Amino acid sequence: MTLFNGSFPFYPTTRSSPGFHTAWAVIISVFLSGLATSLLILPGIRGKGRFFWLLRVVISLFIGAVILSVNFSRDWEIGWVTVNTSYKSFSRAVVNVDVGLHIGLAGVNITLVGNPVSQLNETIDYNEHFPWHPGSDYAHVYMDSRAKGLPTPILYVAEKFTQQSPCGVHSQYRISGHYTSLALWLAFCTWLLSNMLFSMPVLLYGGYLMLLTAALLICSLLFFSVARNAPLCTIRFGPASLQTAYGPSFWLTLVTGLLCFLLGLGVIVLNAVQPEKLKLVFNLSEKRGEEEEEKGPAEHPQRDKASCCEQATLLAPLGEHCQVTVTKL
Repeated sequence: MTLFNGSFPFYPTTRSSPGFHTAWAVIISVFLSGLATSLLILPGIRGKGRFFWLLRVVISLFIGAVILSVNFSRDWEIGWVTVNTSYKSFSRAVVNVDVGLHIGLAGVNITLVGNPVSQLNETIDYNEHFPWHPGSDYAHVYMDSRAKGLPTPILYVAEKFTQQSPCGVHSQYRISGHYTSLALWLAFCTWLLSNMLFSMPVLLYGGYLMLLTAALLICSLLFFSVARNAPLCTIRFGPASLQTAYGPSFWLTLVTGLLCFLLGLGVIVLNAVQPEKLKLVFNLSEKRGEEEEEKGPAEHPQRDKASCCEQATLLAPLGEHCQVTVTKL
């Protein structure tokens, strides 16, 4: 640790916001490109099937984007507290700050924002990520942060999630995050398969896979809740304590799981009760009608033969002529 312009140890690196992840930019770009391509195709679809086709595309892209996004998000569990606390080690200076905790599947983000941001001739605006996904070393990152001279509130919160902490929540969050991420990847695979079956079309089995997608999303919530309900040591700053609650990613996953459940159940029920309406939603009835209209009389010899024989019974003198014609056909 070194002095910076005559002040206490200072860590000048600025990190991104906890609500933003670079993978989100890729995911959003891919799904927006898919939506833009769908809008270009939309004018080529005839009739009222255009509305159902657009609705299916928008809902499907929404489900896929949510499943991928929450897998990389860092706000499955969040908490904030405003406190007056010491800013640096070996210093009696007290600052008024907002301490934030953002727990994701792959690690924890700890933020520190001053009220106001500029205090003690410094800009108090920190966001630090401490990973615990497979292949990472949480203890090494924590020790490196201490060597850099991060503010005391960040180190205090990060210490609660170390393996040596009496809280004992490091392993629980790491394991539950691993299985939650695995369930989300499986849900993404079943979502892809359901779209393939809907386009083939095998509607009933597509509905079954949509129900399986919903079940995997609900299982991911249960896996994360195991760690969320584990006893967590109180993160206290004087009289105030940092309390956490389920974050936006958790509730968004729950809404998406319920949506997949309703869609899968709706497909199965309509297939059993009113299959024609289900085919109308997937633009199957109109396609069959167009195919039948495109077929000429030469493609229906049996129908022509039956109509000719019906005419033969009414017009007996022409019966022989009709039989000869049918034989030639």
